[in-house]
Order: sequence, then structure tokens, then C-alpha cells
Amino acid sequence: MGVRRERGMSAEPEVVYNTATDPARSAGWLPEPLHRVRAVTAPGLAANWRDDVWQAALVVEDEPTGGAVAVLEISADGVGDGPLGEVAERALFELDREVADNFTAG
Repeated sequence: MGVRRERGMSAEPEVVYNTATDPARSAGWLPEPLHRVRAVTAPGLAANWRDDVWQAALVVEDEPTGGAVAVLEISADGVGDGPLGEVAERALFELDREVADNFTAG
């Protein structure tokens, strides 16, 4: 079982996706067990991270009114939905911060 959370971001979908999948930035937003896991990309703006216990899947969608929506699904063996929900929300908050840092840096 896992959780799904969404967060709107005020950057282009490609900027959000590139920031999320950048190995130098992923430790800034992914849950700690996935910090050393490289993203496996899928067609479109989708990526997955997986180790023996944790799994994360991210899809970045275009927001018609501008910006992007990041949709994150996280699951972990032995971790309940309540704690996973908090982890997912925190991860998206941190991704938003990484995107803002990336966007303003360059």
C-alpha cells in the first residue's frame, strides 16, 4: 500500500522534472532511504526510484493556468499510510524548494 500526493509548483514542468531527477538534487527532496538511488525515467515527465523497501514514482504534469503539478506516489514495506503521507508531503515541499533554488540560480 502507498500514498499519493500532489503539489502545484510555479515553474515549467520540464524544470520541475529536471530538478527532481538531477542526482545532485535528489537527496534534497527524496526520503533518505532513496538518496543514493538513481531515477529510472519513463516516457513523458515520469520517473521512479526503488530500493529493497522504498518506492517512489513522480509524474510532472502541465498546469493549464501556468506552472506544473507534481504527483508523487510513495510506498515502503512496513510503513503505514499515515507516516507515508507525511513523508510524501514533506518530499513535495522540499522538491518545490529545490525547484525554486534551481530556477533562481540559473
